Amino acid sequence: MLAEIITIGDEILIGQTVDTNSAWLGEHLNTYGIEVIQITSINDKKESIVAAIKSAENRADIILITGGLGPTKDDITKKVLADYFGASLIMHEGTLQRIKHIFESRGRSLIQANIDQALVPDSCEVIPNTKGTAPGMYFEKNGKIYVSMPGVPYEMKAMMENVVFEKLNKQGDNYAIVHKTITVVGVPESHLAQIIESVEDRLPSDIKLAYLPHLNLVRLRLSGKSILRSEVELMTDIDTNFEKIKELIGNVWFKGDQGIAEIIGTMLKANKQTIGTIESCSGGFVAHSITANAGSSAYYKGSLLTYAYETKVRLADINQDVLNNVGAVSEEVCEAMAKNAKQKLDVDYCISTTGIAGPDGGTADKPVGLVYIGLAKPDGSVEVKKCEFHGTRLQIIERTAYTSLDMVRQAIDAAR
Repeated sequence: MLAEIITIGDEILIGQTVDTNSAWLGEHLNTYGIEVIQITSINDKKESIVAAIKSAENRADIILITGGLGPTKDDITKKVLADYFGASLIMHEGTLQRIKHIFESRGRSLIQANIDQALVPDSCEVIPNTKGTAPGMYFEKNGKIYVSMPGVPYEMKAMMENVVFEKLNKQGDNYAIVHKTITVVGVPESHLAQIIESVEDRLPSDIKLAYLPHLNLVRLRLSGKSILRSEVELMTDIDTNFEKIKELIGNVWFKGDQGIAEIIGTMLKANKQTIGTIESCSGGFVAHSITANAGSSAYYKGSLLTYAYETKVRLADINQDVLNNVGAVSEEVCEAMAKNAKQKLDVDYCISTTGIAGPDGGTADKPVGLVYIGLAKPDGSVEVKKCEFHGTRLQIIERTAYTSLDMVRQAIDAAR
């Protein structure tokens, strides 16, 4: 079956709220063999809602609508759906009692706007809201399914998990849909495509290959979709083709869709090694990238954040004369930072970063985007890499973090 997602809300269109609902729905619908063919975001106007629903009916069997069910005047989805299905709004007693209980338990008075949230079209099946006050609505008409839910993510997710997925799973013949991903590091997308062309050209018709590039890595995702073959059969084919791809690309792949920080974490744990960081221009972003992964305490010991000259001297023992002569953004300072912090933190590897993230502070000799990255290694050597990054301040910081982590990956690989 085919599904379309419609998200309602001006806040989404102006970028005030990020639409995480559609991503979550797309991922989970796939596990039920339901393919999402389109995602549409619209404003809080009757004509927009009606037009989006009519358009979706021409493409999809299932239309999932989120947003516009709150107690304020701009939340009109329920009234629009009642008109669309020729229904009258009636009071749903179970919802009303739940709303009353919620307000009483919080010591708040109930106003008419809250009571009106218990009104539902008389032609819908009510989906209980176990996390909030606005109920969901389930309609069937002319072989199509329409589901309207709140835009609040945890309320929508609860409705899908408690009620909607089970109902959709009983509808029609859904496809068997499976995915598997590996991460390839250090091979440009165009080169990777050329290397594995022979495998890609011979994939079965019901298996597709997607390239998902990000900075210095590419995620390869094989997706199988069939109404004739089972999930087991599709996954067997996917595994076989991934083995062929791994043989062609060599030792540069990692399981799943891991990020670079997770990848080096896996490598460090396997080697029983530790890592630390000392950062200037990246402002702790490298440390954050590492510690964002569960279990990082097994290999990450800590960080020094030495943004100013005086903290480089006081915390990292950087020579003041060196700073005065060559500046903080230099190979000499970057090397000393990595070497000294490695000793202070007592780690096997230590990353150092110093540079100019911008948008101001650059000169002709040291432009915005100039970054030095150091890596002190277990054998006592220190590698320093000079980089010239482009983009916004945040992009320069992110590229600094990514490049530093990939230096660790390469160093561990080289030491094998």
